[in-house]
Amino acid sequence: MALRDDFMAEVKLSMKAGTAARTSTLRMIMAKLKDADIAARPKGVDAIPDEEVIAMLRGMVKSRRESVELYVKGNRPELAAKEEEEIAVIEGFLPKQMDEAALSAAVDAAIAETGAASVKDMGKVMAVLKAKYAATLDMARAGALVKTKLG
Repeated sequence: MALRDDFMAEVKLSMKAGTAARTSTLRMIMAKLKDADIAARPKGVDAIPDEEVIAMLRGMVKSRRESVELYVKGNRPELAAKEEEEIAVIEGFLPKQMDEAALSAAVDAAIAETGAASVKDMGKVMAVLKAKYAATLDMARAGALVKTKLG
């Protein structure tokens, strides 16, 4: 529940500071979190765990990055800038991602651990990476690297 408490504290600070854009983004996160909690109720869960909150935040960042691309293509820099600001706020709550060297080392270790020899074994390698490094690993970057190393 630590992330949930962080959101509430940040909303209060942002409101007191008068930063409307940040407050708006934080409220959007809180609304999305509430929706996720409601969706989890049939499973007998009142509040989703932090791992799922992180996944939700990553999804929010991903959709905003896609929007930025579309706004740039559509010559709408003001909307792209707004999305970039939202990305910055959301990423402030995400754990720091692995750098390229650490990612490469993790992929090498996972390949060695699974004994993967070809792209057909990619699923096994990705499963190991997800189990060990889910919070600090961008699975899209990892997938591309695994494919390169196995192919």
